[in-house]
Amino acid sequence: MLCLLLLVAATALVFAGYGRHEIAATAGPRPHCPTAPETRGEGPVAQVDRDGVVRSATPPDGTVALTYDGGPSPEWTPRLLDVLAARHAKATFFLTGSEAAAHPDLVRRIVSDGHELGSHTYTDVDLAQVSATRADLELSFTQNALAASTGLGTRLLRLPHTTGLATLCADQWEAGRRAAGSGYVLVAADGKSVLQLTGSPQAVDETEKLLARPGSTRYTTVGQALGLSGTTYHVSVLAEWKGAAFVQAQNASRGFADAMTWLLVVAGVITAVRLALLLGVARVHVRRTRSRRRGAPRLPPVTAPVSILVPAYNEEAGIEATVRSLLASTYEAIQVVVVDDGSSDRTFEIAESIDDPRVMVVRQPNAGKAAALNTGLAWAHHDIVVMIDGDTVFEPDAVRRLVQPLADRRVGAVSGNTKVGNRQGVLGRWQHLEYVIGFNLDRRMYDVLECMPTVPGAIGAFRRDALAGVGGVSEDTLAEDTDLTMALCRAGWRVVYEESAIAWTEAPSTVRQLWKQRYRWCYGTLQAMWKHRRAVVEGGQSGKLGRRGLLYLLLFQTVLPLLAPLVDVFAVYGLFFQDPGQALAVWLGFTAVQVGTAVYALRLDRERFEPIWTLPLQIVVYRQLMYLVVVQSVVTALLGSRLRWHRMQRTGTATETLERTGAGSGVRPAG
Repeated sequence: MLCLLLLVAATALVFAGYGRHEIAATAGPRPHCPTAPETRGEGPVAQVDRDGVVRSATPPDGTVALTYDGGPSPEWTPRLLDVLAARHAKATFFLTGSEAAAHPDLVRRIVSDGHELGSHTYTDVDLAQVSATRADLELSFTQNALAASTGLGTRLLRLPHTTGLATLCADQWEAGRRAAGSGYVLVAADGKSVLQLTGSPQAVDETEKLLARPGSTRYTTVGQALGLSGTTYHVSVLAEWKGAAFVQAQNASRGFADAMTWLLVVAGVITAVRLALLLGVARVHVRRTRSRRRGAPRLPPVTAPVSILVPAYNEEAGIEATVRSLLASTYEAIQVVVVDDGSSDRTFEIAESIDDPRVMVVRQPNAGKAAALNTGLAWAHHDIVVMIDGDTVFEPDAVRRLVQPLADRRVGAVSGNTKVGNRQGVLGRWQHLEYVIGFNLDRRMYDVLECMPTVPGAIGAFRRDALAGVGGVSEDTLAEDTDLTMALCRAGWRVVYEESAIAWTEAPSTVRQLWKQRYRWCYGTLQAMWKHRRAVVEGGQSGKLGRRGLLYLLLFQTVLPLLAPLVDVFAVYGLFFQDPGQALAVWLGFTAVQVGTAVYALRLDRERFEPIWTLPLQIVVYRQLMYLVVVQSVVTALLGSRLRWHRMQRTGTATETLERTGAGSGVRPAG
């Protein structure tokens, strides 16, 4: 479906660009060229009979065929028609097909005023410089445009960029002969009996002066001047319908191209505003954080015991490292509840083998992550609850730092800082940059604007009474963490971000796993947004979530990603068929802004700058993949399909990386 849409978009752009001379444009008139040696006749109007004999004609004395090339144009055509009507003169208008399709009302007025129609090709192209196939298309497209607006066809043709027959280049004459062989009458100009004026405001003035001259000269059409019949003719109903469909297609293509131009501008402005907002608000968040650390008045530290819930399904590769990182916490008053959700591997046995009284292992039939968290909540002993994933490794001080914002009784939940542990390859680096630049910058903004939509499943702290107030963890969506966070906001609780509470997670190591994970995240987020849509019209903390958080998600995580493939198609079109220098400059400017943002975000998170070298490639490849995930998720939601739970296959590579680099013992991994 997406491929079909992009194909239609690309076709529309090509069609619009063809009509606007952006695609397959040819050179202008040539100052010098070899002429054909054969006789073309002395008159300015020529026909070729079936035997290949050229027959030329010249209007009689006292009669001048008045002709105009190009248009019709809303600027000069109406004025010109008024001048001709005032002087009771007739003329032949050799129209450009693309302009005739764009202004059918002017074509109809030309006919209704008694003037004659001729073809000037579809794009005013020198037929000698194109293939025979394209030349046929140029003439056919023009006939379609005339048929759509007037129901008429024409047998008159003026070759663009030419004047007299005798001065035609050899290849132009050959192109003219081919057209004449198809029934066209070639109309040139000699400056006396056939006058050739180029359609423009200047032509209006020249026509007024010409018709104001005293004398008995009759100014008329080519057909009337030569006594030719059938220069214009009525087409069949089928041809008229075909022409109408053609014109509609051209107008739709031009409208689409214009809309894409504006869309690109609007998307660029919105993206720039978003980056400015993210960076500005991140600075506010940093100042607030530093002021607290410098001894500003603060609430008493939180020291109450904490229950940590670890839902696990087939997590044998990392469950031991996860639990032991919790047991190594500097916050000793903890209870660790591991809920094995019907694992088919050794998850339960490994967790149960950890000999520590603070660890409780509960087993249940497979029911999903939300059900496992609710089971853990039922076994939790304490009023502060921390929820983590089964592959997450905590820094020693993560729990202590994570729960401190709960000293404020208005805070119902705290989001920690999730980092990618397995960041060795390009895919790992891309996800690392995404977590630091995207997720964490966004969370700083959500914190300041009090509209946090998601406490990540990898690291989050909650008040037990806040969880009870919203009925625990809902199983309504596939993004249970987002659903829960939105429910807490709608219940009036503040949700904040604690950047110093760090947990390391294993990111997908293959594109297939990444697609499944992000597909579930995106689809679940859409479900949660729809479920909590009434927050947009509610007040208080719920209204902040709705009018700030939900609208932000709708615009930047749904609408713009949906439009991104179309924007990319237009950008590629601009690179190849418009101004490549301008397109390249825009891309380089966008990349430079992204790199600057990345440097700032990495600096805030105290990360090394080494992965930045992968950022340009991330923009070209990884971001497109994420856009496609959004497209598929939205289509799935619109079709009413029910997405099944997708679980990532764990390998334990994040744990191995942390052990090798020393992270998890208070040292961050390198790179």
